Amino acid sequence: MKKVLLLHGAIGAQDHLQPLADKLSDSYDVLRYNFSGHGGTPFSDTDFSIASFAKEVDDFLAGEGIATVNIVGYSMGGYVGMYLARHYPGRVEKLVTLATKFHWDEATAAKETNMLNAAKIEEKLPAFAATLQKRHHPNDWKELFAKTSHMLLEMGKDNPLKLEEYAAIENPCLITIGDSDKMISLSETLDVFKALPHAQMAMLPNTQHPIEQANIITLTFLIKQFI
Repeated sequence: MKKVLLLHGAIGAQDHLQPLADKLSDSYDVLRYNFSGHGGTPFSDTDFSIASFAKEVDDFLAGEGIATVNIVGYSMGGYVGMYLARHYPGRVEKLVTLATKFHWDEATAAKETNMLNAAKIEEKLPAFAATLQKRHHPNDWKELFAKTSHMLLEMGKDNPLKLEEYAAIENPCLITIGDSDKMISLSETLDVFKALPHAQMAMLPNTQHPIEQANIITLTFLIKQFI
């Protein structure tokens, strides 16, 4: 049975992807992973970065005795998957990205970090703050937000994957985006799709950015057809 590794988004955790894992588990050996600081996994000694998260995945696969794996990454998880395909190509068989933001500059990073204001979330969205506390316990979700904000600002200064680098990725990729995603632009998604040598692209109808709002049945069908 083929193995599929699910990678969650920033400030998320593997439980976010449980509905997708359930749908895929009848056809694949599904693995999930919490990046450091997420879902109760201890913070690492290194700063948050796409490179460090990719190294974590590489170490995880080595520890599991897995040479290559299909990766399905949501949002930041898709970016980490793409970074793996670029820098650890032997680890990735096929890659599916969902709602992944590829274009980063200082203005983009400032906009995204503005939404990671822990004080405002506690004040305006106490139920969400409680969910975050529960999801990442025993870690401090505010520390997670701070580290994530720092990472995004650094990405804004120096995008870890330049557009010209995608031409070197030989792994088959399926790039998916929701038609109502306000965080991810169609143009940046198309730019990456066109730059990849072996890529397919799909648009999910009536789909915004949050994974909870994705049509899991449609997404599962696309993933199975591709893998």
